[in-house]
Amino acid sequence: MKLLSSLMIFAAVAATALPGAAQNAIKPDLAKGEASFGGVCAACHGTDGNSLIPVNPKLAQQHPQYIVKQLTEFKAGKRVNAVMNGMAAPLSNEDMVNIAYWVASKKATPGAAKDKDLVLLGEKIYRGGIADRQIPACAGCHSPNGAGIPAQYPRLSGQHADYAVAQLTAFRDGVRQNSVQMTQVAAKLNDREIRAVADYIAGLY
Repeated sequence: MKLLSSLMIFAAVAATALPGAAQNAIKPDLAKGEASFGGVCAACHGTDGNSLIPVNPKLAQQHPQYIVKQLTEFKAGKRVNAVMNGMAAPLSNEDMVNIAYWVASKKATPGAAKDKDLVLLGEKIYRGGIADRQIPACAGCHSPNGAGIPAQYPRLSGQHADYAVAQLTAFRDGVRQNSVQMTQVAAKLNDREIRAVADYIAGLY
């Protein structure tokens, strides 16, 4: 019951954190999105949103509402990253929507788990959480196959383990502060558990 209650609270918080109806009123222009992505984003995130650089996230097939939320928060300084704050600063709401919907239309490439010693622990945490420490299963919000829940929770399947480790660590250490629910979850994870979950996520597809 405690885990279920936590998930319900997390869902409510996430829903209220998304950009408002103004974002939803913008009709995406995929041609403009492709042009903007190629000019601004492709160098770090790959020409089709499948980053080849492990510290930079794959964006292909990500929920567009989630991408818009992140870009909005980079621009506002709510999410801090020296590179992304600068990249997002000149983007209009229309630019963000166009980019987000274009890259979301691209198919994500599969990843792979690499650490056999940790992947079973990662699977256990991802699918079942850690009950005695009140850590909910990642699958409850991000779905069993890592597809996520559109608008509320991002797609994780196939994401680079290095990037996932960096983000979970940033949430845990209070460096990344744009998701209350992830801060609460990550705060209870140690370094080994973070690496294990990240490695398991990398192999989901």
